[in-house]
Amino acid sequence: MQQDKHPAYHPVVFRDRSAGYAFLTRSTATSDQTIDWDDGETYPVVDVEISSESHPFYTGKARTVDSEGRVARFQRRYGGGQGQSTG
Repeated sequence: MQQDKHPAYHPVVFRDRSAGYAFLTRSTATSDQTIDWDDGETYPVVDVEISSESHPFYTGKARTVDSEGRVARFQRRYGGGQGQSTG
């Protein structure tokens, strides 16, 4: 196997500041910032804008923008009747 071909894979803390949530995982991401974790070790920390704790799909706060079905909308726009010609 060739040496120095792959990036370093190490423990990293990802932190979602908007939700006040952080988790420890392994990644190739790097950062100059560090954080002291619950196990007493110091790990690099990467701040993210959205995580599963703040994403509307995972929190159940997702809004349905289109409440009308696609078929109903198509029929309303184009008549939806049988045998109509558009020519």
